[in-house]
Amino acid sequence: MARMIFVNLPVADLPRSVAFYEAIGGARNARFSDDTAACMVFSDTVHVMLLTHAKFRGFTPRPVADARAASEVLLCLSCDSRAEVDAMVEAAAARGGAADPGPKQDHGFMYGRSFEDPDGHIWEPMWMDLAALPAAAG
Repeated sequence: MARMIFVNLPVADLPRSVAFYEAIGGARNARFSDDTAACMVFSDTVHVMLLTHAKFRGFTPRPVADARAASEVLLCLSCDSRAEVDAMVEAAAARGGAADPGPKQDHGFMYGRSFEDPDGHIWEPMWMDLAALPAAAG
C-alpha cells in the first residue's frame, strides 16, 4: 500500500470550507465525513481532513492556532502544469480565499504560487519539470 497523508485542518465554518476545497479540486468522501468533519480527497494518497474547532480540539491539548495570525505549516501540492497552478489559485480566490499571499516563483523548471483558504491556511501549488532539473541545477 502506498503511503498516504491526511492533513488535518481546523476550520471555522465546515460547509464553507467544503465548498472552497471542492472548488480547488477536492472531492468530499462521505464515508469519512459528518457534521463535524469532512474528508476532502485530492488523490489516492493526499487527503485533507477539515475539522470543526471543537472536533480538532479533541485530538490535541494545545490551543487551536489562528492561521491568520501565525504560521505553523505551509502546504505544498504538486500540479501537472503551470496552467493547473494558475487555475487552482484563481479558483481559491473566487471561492473566498486570497491569491498570492507570498510572491510567485518562476525558476523556469519550477513554477509556484500560493493562496490562503478561508481560515488563513496557506497552500502552495507548484509545477516542476523534473527532466529540466539537472540542467537548471548545474
